[in-house]
Amino acid sequence: MLPSAFHWRDQALHCEGVSLASIAQTYGTPVYVYSETAIAQAYAGFASVDSSIPLQVCYAVKANPSLGIIRLLAGLGAGFDIVSQGELQRVLTAGGNPARVVFSGVGKTEEELRFALEQSVGCINVESLHELQQLGDLALAMGLTAPVSVRINPDIDAQTHPYISTGLKENKFGLALPQALEAYRLAHSHPGLRITGVDCHIGSQITSLAPFLAATDRVLAFVDCLAEEGIVLSHIDLGGGLGICYHDENPPTPSALMQALTNQVRQWAGTRARPLPKLVFEFGRAIVGNAGLLVTAVTLLKPGAQASDHNFAVMDAAMNDLMRPSLYGAWHAVIPLSTRPSAGACQAAWDLVGPICESGDWLAKDRPMALAPGDLVAFASAGAYGSAMGSQYNSRPRPPEVLVRANGQVLLLRRRERFEDLILTEQIPAGL
Repeated sequence: MLPSAFHWRDQALHCEGVSLASIAQTYGTPVYVYSETAIAQAYAGFASVDSSIPLQVCYAVKANPSLGIIRLLAGLGAGFDIVSQGELQRVLTAGGNPARVVFSGVGKTEEELRFALEQSVGCINVESLHELQQLGDLALAMGLTAPVSVRINPDIDAQTHPYISTGLKENKFGLALPQALEAYRLAHSHPGLRITGVDCHIGSQITSLAPFLAATDRVLAFVDCLAEEGIVLSHIDLGGGLGICYHDENPPTPSALMQALTNQVRQWAGTRARPLPKLVFEFGRAIVGNAGLLVTAVTLLKPGAQASDHNFAVMDAAMNDLMRPSLYGAWHAVIPLSTRPSAGACQAAWDLVGPICESGDWLAKDRPMALAPGDLVAFASAGAYGSAMGSQYNSRPRPPEVLVRANGQVLLLRRRERFEDLILTEQIPAGL
């Protein structure tokens, strides 16, 4: 659950040789800490696969949209998977190449589609006949041709949490195969559209190869159907969704997944004497998830009155800082920053909770630990969907984020918010 960039030295947890306690002292708590080396190594696991098939590995910006992380990955050669105009603007601001952007999402507005066309994104993944017609007409009115791919829904069970499953017919994403074929026929005949590929994404936190292979089988069979109609694709987007180890999961390695999928596509293309298409992938969690920690401090302890009662450790982080436990019942490892218990530490099974006025404001439950007020702990595997899902609920400023470079340099990616940031867009109307 911790990459090698996080390590112990003198009984204290470090990142890239820098004490996490020193980072907490400098920037306060809670604070998100990311490892440059861990991000780079995770990306390389996908991008460096030995394959004769051309690859474009895109970073799914929604996992962690920090400008600094986008800039880091752009420098490593990543493309980007985006789902909103705001994410596209982040990629552009951070120096990403719009030609290496795929624009996904089930409900793009006309404003978003127009902006994407103006920025010449590489491909727009459409998810409905309505969107396809709208995009084609808009491009034609702008004197452009929109590069399109249709997202198909292969009705494959990703065997993951229902909130992050996207490839079943009851999910809102993509088009069932008969509708998708209709969409390609429309796109093929529309002068404002240029078909570039096909797209499929079945979910997130997938921990076995089987769903990926099954979905790829259906995508390739569909590509054969398109070829019979004279529609030839230049790329196949197989999505992403590879899981990470939060607790006891054992997902395939990035290289094992990529090798399995590229071999599958190579074998398919070879039996059809067909040129190998470019393969596009969209990974987020698997690139940044285990590269980040949330460091937080114990504010106070509330031991139960009886042995059967819950013992509460109230932290200075809360559900607005790390939403996944409250939203999904997600499990994050909790790691004290020092192996030396504090003086007066109380050993118990603690529920680590935040100060927000919600019973759902919890970060971890029933964790045996020795804790004292002021102790620092890290929530592991918090690099994905941690800060990205943060909010200002209860008027709590969002925490800072720092990146520790391979040389030990600590870079501030986002400062801690102030009260003025919370009310920046608000006003008291005259007369109130």
